[in-house]
Amino acid sequence: MQTITKYYVFLTLLLCVHVINAQDTISNSVIKEKIESLETIKERIKTEERDFLKAEVEAVNIRLDKGEITATEAEDLKMQAAKKRALNIENRIAIIDNKIALLKRNEDDYKHDENPDDSKIGISIGGEEGSFAGFKINAKNKPKKYDKRTSSDMVLAFGLNNAIVDGENLNDSPYKFGGSRFFEIGWAWKTRVFENSNFLRLKYGYSFQINGLKPTNNQYFVQDANRTYLEAFPSDLKKAKLSITNLVFPVHFEFGPSKKIEKDTYFRYSTHNQFKIGLGGYAGFNIGTRQKLKYTIDGETVKDKQKRDFNTSNLVYGLSGYIAFDNTALYIKYDLSPIFKDQIVDQRNISIGLRFDMD
Repeated sequence: MQTITKYYVFLTLLLCVHVINAQDTISNSVIKEKIESLETIKERIKTEERDFLKAEVEAVNIRLDKGEITATEAEDLKMQAAKKRALNIENRIAIIDNKIALLKRNEDDYKHDENPDDSKIGISIGGEEGSFAGFKINAKNKPKKYDKRTSSDMVLAFGLNNAIVDGENLNDSPYKFGGSRFFEIGWAWKTRVFENSNFLRLKYGYSFQINGLKPTNNQYFVQDANRTYLEAFPSDLKKAKLSITNLVFPVHFEFGPSKKIEKDTYFRYSTHNQFKIGLGGYAGFNIGTRQKLKYTIDGETVKDKQKRDFNTSNLVYGLSGYIAFDNTALYIKYDLSPIFKDQIVDQRNISIGLRFDMD
């Protein structure tokens, strides 16, 4: 029995030695990988600062070509930029060297941040340079473009919706005011038209529009071959709503003052806290139509969803405009295309509400 116990103790000690050796090997491997990663970052820092210097020199050359500065001033600015970038490289690499020294003389579980600011990865939302549809992955810092003529932002709008029937005014509409609404979401790009003025901008993009119509007098939509009309529902309707979803491509000319922000290496025009007016239109196509009905039969509530085309127009186009202060606007749009095709009397959608350009 004592012999078995001795063997057991011996095997346990042998296993512990192997585990400790394995842990040391893994720990050394992790530290080696982190050091190699930091060495790679040192090279990235040099490349990044050189890219910044190149952009700053190009910006100075642009100002020189435009006659904004003299040749002597241009050389001074280039020398200052070169000195700044050289110091940046020296300081940032010193930080990395200190991190490497920490790793070499401490265990792997020593807590510190081995990722300098230029190696962090994040996601930003908004119309920044280098973004697509509002989403941008920041792998590293990049120099700013001297003159950024195009920006982008998300567009969100909602409000009241209705229809104008040929030969009648809006007061005679068969649809509920307040109950009929619209919603729009999309993305827009804005480009400065003139080189030395930001008074006129071209705004363009894409949007999904959902136009809702709620009939009055307990009516609902009926499709009979090529005709769509309103008919009284046989029982008490709690809800009747037709939703038309369109994909459109709006284009607006935007007018208004802006503030010019000038720096040594770049300039921007800002419309923050400024009035602006946008006039234009849109064109696109219908991507879906459905009717929702809610009613009661024999004390039981029934919900009915009808998904069909209801003879709605395949192609949609119209006029739109907005009056805004900063990023909030009063928005109106009017379809020149009829809601339903091949009808005896045409109806055209009209919407008014609030619009937010979230840059």
